[in-house]
Amino acid sequence: MASNFDIELADAVHPLVLALDVGSTASRGMVYDAHGRPVGRRAKVPHAFTTASDGTSEIDPDQVVEEIRQIIGELVTALDGEQVAGVALDTFASSLVVLDADGAPLTPCFTYADGRPSSQVDRLREELSEEKLQQRTGTRVHGSYWPARLRWLAADRPEVMERAAHYVSLGDYLLLQLTGTLATGTSTAAWTGLVDRHTADWYPELVEICGVRLDQLPPIHHLDQPVQVRQKQLSRIGKRWPALAGAQWFAPITDGLAANVGLGAHDETAIGASCATSGALRVVVSEMPEELPPGLWCYRVSHDRALIGGALNDVGRALAWADVTLAVDQVEPEDLAQALAAEPHPTTPLVLPFFTGERSTGWAADAHAVLTGVTAASAPVEVYRGVMEGIALSYARIGAQLRQVAPQPEKLYAGGSVAADHPELMQIMADAMRTPVTPVQLKRSTLHGTALLALETLAPRVRRAKPDRGPTLTPDYGRRRYYTERFQRFERVYDALYG
Repeated sequence: MASNFDIELADAVHPLVLALDVGSTASRGMVYDAHGRPVGRRAKVPHAFTTASDGTSEIDPDQVVEEIRQIIGELVTALDGEQVAGVALDTFASSLVVLDADGAPLTPCFTYADGRPSSQVDRLREELSEEKLQQRTGTRVHGSYWPARLRWLAADRPEVMERAAHYVSLGDYLLLQLTGTLATGTSTAAWTGLVDRHTADWYPELVEICGVRLDQLPPIHHLDQPVQVRQKQLSRIGKRWPALAGAQWFAPITDGLAANVGLGAHDETAIGASCATSGALRVVVSEMPEELPPGLWCYRVSHDRALIGGALNDVGRALAWADVTLAVDQVEPEDLAQALAAEPHPTTPLVLPFFTGERSTGWAADAHAVLTGVTAASAPVEVYRGVMEGIALSYARIGAQLRQVAPQPEKLYAGGSVAADHPELMQIMADAMRTPVTPVQLKRSTLHGTALLALETLAPRVRRAKPDRGPTLTPDYGRRRYYTERFQRFERVYDALYG
């Protein structure tokens, strides 16, 4: 095996996988070999959601189809005649596209960030037991999930519901346009909030409450179940892209699952941490927990796996606020780095970093950031340190509930722009969570994970290459008392304001 993780086509070991990723800011693609190594260059097409002050967050699904076709064309052209064994796709989660009987969109793609369904959240909470819903589906009542979204659509655009033949996620629509096959991946379906986490199938009673029929939802495919593409469609694909003539196509998965696997957190032994504009902690488990803590979600991702975790609205966003508000560009970089790496001190302000509300663990959507313990003597670098500690403690709150249902993780792999740009945060996280933190130096972890999951079927006995990782940051147990007290104080302030 080549020593470098990124390789050229001449060094690739078959079978090859073409992985595709549709994110919030761009569509991307890359080819991987049997060891999971990136082959050649990545293709990328930027895009942006259409947003408005009423909460609108949409993207044209046909625009994304053309982006993906462009990416496929670029990648297969660079293969110089080499054959691809599989095509795998991930997209951002919790999207919705409504189709007519001919498979044409009746709506744009509503993204996870569309806030208009929030008007239905309170109504659903009056009709349903949110606690029972979470235990059954692994999700709570939230505007990004389909129950609230479908109820909003019925109230706002009844003519669309009358003409609807199918309700699909964006990845499902892409698969339909590329292969003519209607199917969804287990994780994509689970992120709608309509899947029974115990049966890994649509939850009929909830589907009915949402005003749709089971036959309007796509068939669910597990990770080891490639979709069956009709021969006529396969011929068309092969004519357009000869490198894909014999490729198997996999049902679309969600970016959260792909990111965890791409970081190396693919089983109960490791936690995956996403540290970017927002953040998340996730663990892949093979046994579904009977009872979920109230602060977590749990998505069934295949017949033999589930993904448990929680999400933070504000990680990089909180640090961006601190950069501007505290004018840290006027602080010497060495002074800031020294303050962030120094021993913790009780005079550091306590910060609850809910700048755009809270998701896990309390789901207080209307929460605001809180700074306490600030005095006239508090320097900007001390407040900045408080913001970092607040982020780490927010991860620790999720981690504490994760260990109730996934007690085995002994390590944490962290990825994302914040993990790369703020190594001091990684040490603070290790101390606050009492868990070794290993930064993963891989910018394309989501694409990587999508490829690895397809390779489980295409090349199950081939050893995978490991991406470059930074030095593991171990907890300093001399700081345990400090962070225990900080955690408890965080909880007291939270309970007083939002509990």
